Amino acid sequence: MNALDRYIIKEVLKGTLISLLMLYALFNLFSLKDELNYRGVGDYDLKHILMYLGLMIPHYLYELMPSAALLGSLFILGGMANHRELLAMRVSGVSVFGIIRSVMIAGMILVVFSFLIGELIAPDAEKKAKILRSFAKTHLPVARTVQGLWLRDGNQFIYVRDIYTEGDIANINIYELDDERHLQKLTYAKRGRYLEKQQWLLKEVKTSAISAQGIKSEPVNESVWSSVIDPEVVDVVVVEPENMSLSDLSNYIDFLKENKQDSAKYELAFWARLINPFIILVMLLVSAPFVVGVGRGISLGPRMMLGILIGMSFNIIDNAAGQMGIVYGLNPLFVAVLPSCIILLGAFYAISRLR
Repeated sequence: MNALDRYIIKEVLKGTLISLLMLYALFNLFSLKDELNYRGVGDYDLKHILMYLGLMIPHYLYELMPSAALLGSLFILGGMANHRELLAMRVSGVSVFGIIRSVMIAGMILVVFSFLIGELIAPDAEKKAKILRSFAKTHLPVARTVQGLWLRDGNQFIYVRDIYTEGDIANINIYELDDERHLQKLTYAKRGRYLEKQQWLLKEVKTSAISAQGIKSEPVNESVWSSVIDPEVVDVVVVEPENMSLSDLSNYIDFLKENKQDSAKYELAFWARLINPFIILVMLLVSAPFVVGVGRGISLGPRMMLGILIGMSFNIIDNAAGQMGIVYGLNPLFVAVLPSCIILLGAFYAISRLR
C-alpha cells in the first residue's frame, strides 16, 4: 500500500465519520423529541431519557453507517475532484480503478467496524435500553429472551412467547405462587387480547390448580384475566427481527422450525443482517462514478442531494422487496440480496462508462 492509497483511505474514513456524526446528531434530535413526550410517565425523567438514548447509540450508528459511507465518499471524493486532486492522480498514472480500489479498502475497514458494532454491542445495548425505559415507566420487572417475554405482577410470573400487534399476544403461561413461593396455579392461553382497564380476554384457556390432593385441570373457551400489565409494557421491550443479532436470529429460527411455525420473516432478517455491513461497499462503489468521472465543479448541495436520493431509492427498493418476499413466499436469501444486486449492477455499468 503506497502513500496515495493511505491518503485516499484516510480521507474516505474521515468523511464517513463526519457524515456519521452529522446524521446521528440529526436523527438523535428527533429521537429526543419523541422521548420527551413520555417524560413524567412513572419515573421516566430526563436522566432516564439520556440513559436510554446513550444505550441506543450503537444501534443508530449501525443503521446509519451505509448512508454515512455514501455521503462521506461523495463529499470527500467530490472535494478531491473540485481541487483537481483526482485529475493529478490520473495524470501521474493512477487509473480510475486504482482510485476505486483504495476506496474499497476503506470500505472493508468500515464493514469490519459495522459488523462488530452490529453483532457484539448494539443488540445487547438495545435490550438494556428498552428494559430500562419500560421499568422506569411501569416499575414492572421485565426480562426478554429470543423465545419470548417474562414479566412479573405480584405473585404471578407471566411468560409470553408470541407478541403480534399492540394488545394481541399468544401462547401465554401464567404461573401463580402462594405466599410461601409454592406453585399453586398454572394457566395457559393460546391467544390473548387487551380489552381495557387492565383486563385481558384469554382464549382457549387451560387452568391447572395444584394442591396437596393433586392437580385439577379445567379447560374453558374464554376467560378474563386482570393484570397491571398493559400492551405498552409488552410492546416497549420487543426487539424487531431486523435488530436482533445473527446468533439470536439463528437460534430463534431453529426454535420456530422445531415447533413447525413460520420462520420466513426471521430468515429474511437473518440474511439482511448478514448482508447489511457489505452494503457499505455497494454505497461506496455507487458514489465513485459520480465524482471520479463527472463530479468536478459540482458544489456540496447537489452532491449531498444526490447521495440522499440514492440512499432513499435503495431503502424503497429494499423495503418493497422484503414485503413482496414475505407475501409471495420467495427465497429469503434471494430477497435479501436482490436490492443490493440491482444497485451494484447500476454501479458497475456506470464505472464501465468511465473507460
